[in-house]
Amino acid sequence: MIVHQFVSADGFAGDESGEFALFDDTSPNATFQLDQETLERLKGVDTILLGANTYRMFAAFWPTTDSDPEVLAPRINELPKIVVSSTLEEAPWGEFEPALVLADGAADAVRRLKADLAGDIIVWGSLTLTDTLFREGLVDVVRLVIVPRVLGRGRGVFPDGYTDAGLTLVRTGSYDAGLVDIEYRTDRKASI
Repeated sequence: MIVHQFVSADGFAGDESGEFALFDDTSPNATFQLDQETLERLKGVDTILLGANTYRMFAAFWPTTDSDPEVLAPRINELPKIVVSSTLEEAPWGEFEPALVLADGAADAVRRLKADLAGDIIVWGSLTLTDTLFREGLVDVVRLVIVPRVLGRGRGVFPDGYTDAGLTLVRTGSYDAGLVDIEYRTDRKASI
């Protein structure tokens, strides 16, 4: 399980309400180098896992013609998607295969998926969902893309009270627009 989060330079994955607004002032092609790297990494991914709010944000862009110029669009649109939500009954994805909706039991579903899939599961954003995944010790990799903006306060990547015996640095990279990418492997012996 890969948790992929964009964070501000001061370490926040969202504002105080959990909303993500780090790219408001970024030009359309500002993430080209990072997108190329992400596309390469997505070759090993079998499934995208999303919470309801992130699903709504993604579904409003990725399966539309607005995403046509984006290098990641074909891969994101073709990958199977699962949305964890107690409010959604269905999760359409434009003209592509709709996402499967899981009403509850995210941790158990992820355990089953991890056992059944040869490739990785990736989750972007979805802070409430990732809180559960971290607490249950289901996260194998944490990818943080640091955006050169300062929020001053907000919501961190890890749930309150989460501790981990250590993260092992796997790789770092720097990209256009001042983006920095850091990847850690977890030991999954977390406690909260």
